[in-house]
Amino acid sequence: MNQPVSPTLRSYALLFFRLGAIGFGGGMAVVALLEAELIQRRKFMEMEEFLHGVALGQILGPFAVNTSFFVGYRRFGLPGALACTGAFLAPSVAMVTLLAWLYFTFHTMPALQATLLGLGPVVIALILSAAWSMGRKAVQSWPAGFLTTLALAMALFKVSSLATLAAGAAVGLWAGKDVLSGKTRMKASQGGRLSAFAFLGGLPAAAPLATSLSGTAWLFLKIGLLFFGGGFVLVPVLHQHLVVSLGWLTPREFLDGVAISNLTPGPIAVLATFAGYRVQGVLGALAATAALFTPALVLMGLLSHFYGRLKDLRLAQNLLAGLTPVVVGLILGAAALLAPGAIRHWQGAVLFILALALLLRWRWHPAFVLGLGALAGAVGFVR
Repeated sequence: MNQPVSPTLRSYALLFFRLGAIGFGGGMAVVALLEAELIQRRKFMEMEEFLHGVALGQILGPFAVNTSFFVGYRRFGLPGALACTGAFLAPSVAMVTLLAWLYFTFHTMPALQATLLGLGPVVIALILSAAWSMGRKAVQSWPAGFLTTLALAMALFKVSSLATLAAGAAVGLWAGKDVLSGKTRMKASQGGRLSAFAFLGGLPAAAPLATSLSGTAWLFLKIGLLFFGGGFVLVPVLHQHLVVSLGWLTPREFLDGVAISNLTPGPIAVLATFAGYRVQGVLGALAATAALFTPALVLMGLLSHFYGRLKDLRLAQNLLAGLTPVVVGLILGAAALLAPGAIRHWQGAVLFILALALLLRWRWHPAFVLGLGALAGAVGFVR
């Protein structure tokens, strides 16, 4: 009787490269692909261990990427973690870099401009659909609703999104998951203290950095330190830094970057790749991507090594409970700030409403909705 062949690091890397090339649909869709390939088909690891990796991966950064890191680490140590993560990200990073080159080289071409005009309203619909999906789970009590409203107001007044996230994290650690989820009532003394954390939102935004490779990497490294809540949290954070504070991207370029990131496989976090290319070319794209993921992967390295002792992460649960309502508010604020530049005429409003209905009511894949928007722009429906 033949013994089953033990998978090699090369076979793991090739598998994750393939999954990275077909990983459309967001983090949970990719995790489902991983579960089907690793657990059901190949039985590379136990289901319980895999679920631990998914849970730990949701603390900081994109959890599909973190899950890839965890699987590689548990099987082959740090070399396996880096190989699997790098292989998983390679297709989407390469594709976004190529599309960014085409965009910034040929965006004055009328045909490309027309296509991108149709993508703007759809991107706003995508952002709002993400906020709706997250808000249904994250905002289930008045303290959570307060945090969401506060974050939305701060976004509209262009307060630093990193400071707002820090405020949400502080509230979450102090008030706890049960209070913010509505399972336990907040005491009067807690309500008084809650407003004190709003002060943190008034901290000034980061000072503009010199447009250099090191400055680009440093900016994205700092953003990576507060990359909670999934890929769409990057939309308001990057908008506040790259458009409002630094002016590295115009509002139109930012919207197009979000569209391009959604059209490719892998996490929406590759929006950092697009932005890095804009300021420093291919090296900037690679530096921005590596810097953004570094904090999450360092944390995942520690958690993967000690995960058996960290199954009950109450501290992490409290932290996320404070961050998720803030993320919803920031995403809503980003949509409100970007909408005037994306929806200029009634045709754009019609396309926006249609896209939102397709996403929320009929659950269309974002890539198909973006394709519809591109077609509407190409035929001249949106101007």
